[in-house]
Amino acid sequence: MSRSDRSPLLLAAAGTAHFTAPRRFDHIVPRSLPGSPRAWTYAGGAAELAPAAGVALPQTRRVAALATAAFFVGVFPANVKMAVDWRRRPVPQQAAAWGRLPLQLPLVLWARGVAKGAESAS
Repeated sequence: MSRSDRSPLLLAAAGTAHFTAPRRFDHIVPRSLPGSPRAWTYAGGAAELAPAAGVALPQTRRVAALATAAFFVGVFPANVKMAVDWRRRPVPQQAAAWGRLPLQLPLVLWARGVAKGAESAS
């Protein structure tokens, strides 16, 4: 299976998790956002599922992949908040929270690579 074939599946899995296990995402929603954390969790899941559908279709793959890259940049503040909030949790959880931060860059680069691949294919 090529990277362009796997990409929508990976994005869909991440988006689906917001609906199947929302509590773990509710805690990282910044308190400064209006409304309930659960509403933001669901919105985040939808924001991941929509580009997954777009990446699955060759006609929309480039734009959807660029939207995905922007999304990964946009959720970085929530990941920072999670790392700060988890500073009193057990060390493995702290390590996971802080470990997410540098992983955002490869995710952004991955999405951009999918966009570039789609551009070359057209």
